[in-house]
Amino acid sequence: MSRLVYDMMNREVWIPEFPQKIISLVPSQTELLYDLGLENEVVGITKFCVHPNGWWQHKKRVGGTKQLNLAQIDKLQPDLIIANKEENTQDQIEALAARFPVWISDINTIKDAFRMIQLLGALVNRNEKANEIIESIEKGFSKLIKQFPNKKVAYFIWYQPWMCAGENTFIHQMLATMGWDNVLPADSRYPEVSLDYVKSLNPELCLLSSEPFPFKEKQANELRAALPESKILFVDGEMFSWYGSRMIKATNYLESLLLNV
Repeated sequence: MSRLVYDMMNREVWIPEFPQKIISLVPSQTELLYDLGLENEVVGITKFCVHPNGWWQHKKRVGGTKQLNLAQIDKLQPDLIIANKEENTQDQIEALAARFPVWISDINTIKDAFRMIQLLGALVNRNEKANEIIESIEKGFSKLIKQFPNKKVAYFIWYQPWMCAGENTFIHQMLATMGWDNVLPADSRYPEVSLDYVKSLNPELCLLSSEPFPFKEKQANELRAALPESKILFVDGEMFSWYGSRMIKATNYLESLLLNV
């Protein structure tokens, strides 16, 4: 028996009443499916779905988020595919949607993340567990320390070219929740920047994310030379950009940054 649902792009998707062969194309949503208790139902993940490690080791991998193995997905014959507007490429998702039910999330804010968790919980008949996860995240955010002075921050995500997270991104929202001010303007979500330009924005902190580019000391030294007044800090990108149940752990991580910077 099938039911009609709407994804976060407001697309109509017909899915089984109880999906039994789910493929997740989004690392943070893969972890959420695990925490919702879908050990048996999830049959495929991407090579970047590293949490939980047991799934990464043993579930069938169907390529990368932007380079999917469509033939492998076809072999698995999923009755539900979980995708994301930003993480996956439009042409591949359209090709999959012509053959299988594809549910797409679209997340820019923490509110969007909560809505995704609720919708996905309903999709896979785990409403109660989804609500528990949201309550845990909200409890963690409520404890984030607010009394420290705001910091002006540039959050770097890529090298050659240098790129930062701008406004209208989930990363920006996480920084704002901490009381930190993202110095990048709103004209681009992930702008390419010169170090001279970043210096003109006068950030107190330059955060080097662990993903999608794995920043090392080489890049940190370049930043120190170009922005001697800024403090350079390596941060765990999962804690700023994974918008599923990882947010439970993220709140403690963000609080520790506030306490130690």
